[in-house]
Amino acid sequence: MISAIFLIAPAKTERLEEAPEVLGRDGIAFSLRGEPRQPKPTDRIWDCIAVYAPDELTEEEFQELYEANRPQVPELNLHY
Repeated sequence: MISAIFLIAPAKTERLEEAPEVLGRDGIAFSLRGEPRQPKPTDRIWDCIAVYAPDELTEEEFQELYEANRPQVPELNLHY
């Protein structure tokens, strides 16, 4: 399984079988910004993590949204 993180306000997490390049959720087109990757081991087992953001965001806007969501989304703070 893949834990897909959708960067919106607030971020949402959803479990997926695969991580396509583009997904539609709640009327928004999300593009894959972070390929599914397996986090390094911690005190628990993590699914692979994929990060999605609204398709219309620039790279700078994506980075700002990513940083804004880090305190609330533990998966964004893992090491890979």
